[in-house]
Amino acid sequence: MSNDKKTRATTAICGFDADKILIRGKNLADDLIGKYSFTQLLLLQALGKDPSDIQCKIVDAVLVTIMEHGLVPSAIVTRLTHHGAPESFQGAVAAGLLGVGDRYAGTASECGAILERIVQVPEAERADQARKEIEDYRDRRRPVPGFGHPIHHDRDPRVERLIEVAEGTGAKGEFIAAMRLLESSLREVIGKPLVINISAAIAAVLGEAEVPSSMMRGIVLTARCAGLVGHLHEEMQNPAAHELWVGARTNVDYEG
Repeated sequence: MSNDKKTRATTAICGFDADKILIRGKNLADDLIGKYSFTQLLLLQALGKDPSDIQCKIVDAVLVTIMEHGLVPSAIVTRLTHHGAPESFQGAVAAGLLGVGDRYAGTASECGAILERIVQVPEAERADQARKEIEDYRDRRRPVPGFGHPIHHDRDPRVERLIEVAEGTGAKGEFIAAMRLLESSLREVIGKPLVINISAAIAAVLGEAEVPSSMMRGIVLTARCAGLVGHLHEEMQNPAAHELWVGARTNVDYEG
């Protein structure tokens, strides 16, 4: 018989027994409840160490920035799902979250990966790396994530405020500088300015908060989940879904 023991899967996030619940080694009842904010625990649980004040302030600002986006498809789907299944609060929220994608939730994670690649090279080479990233997207005929906006053509009013908050925390500024390099490289390549949108700003400031690009969509989804809860609560008090449904029936014709 083989003496090799079967390797068991493990988690470092949470464990419990009859007397305690541990999250990243901290007792939920004694160490966390009433002592940690939601953002502090979000970062501790995901990243495995106590977050700094800089991280918490930046992530808080991002959550506020991206929580509400109006009657976009995800909010409409949440309201319509509740209209059809009023017994399923979680189903309505989940339905809305499934529709949170690049078009209405932005491309922060993709832009974040670009900024990571720029920051990873020596500082003297970062401008060249930014240009390489732009040229790669141009060669593949894909839009550069984080630039351009269908409404905010001259400036996205959220961008500079979010950057200002991040810079005010004392963050190093490397990712913000990389975003600026990407902006100037894009202007040089296409021959005209293209507005920085909120996705690029979120990518830059979350990079400053040491949030990896692979997790950035999760931060956006966390914020949007809270926003959908608000839409659903309003829908329950002041319904709009019936009119949304009537609008679809009225404006979409059958061609058979």
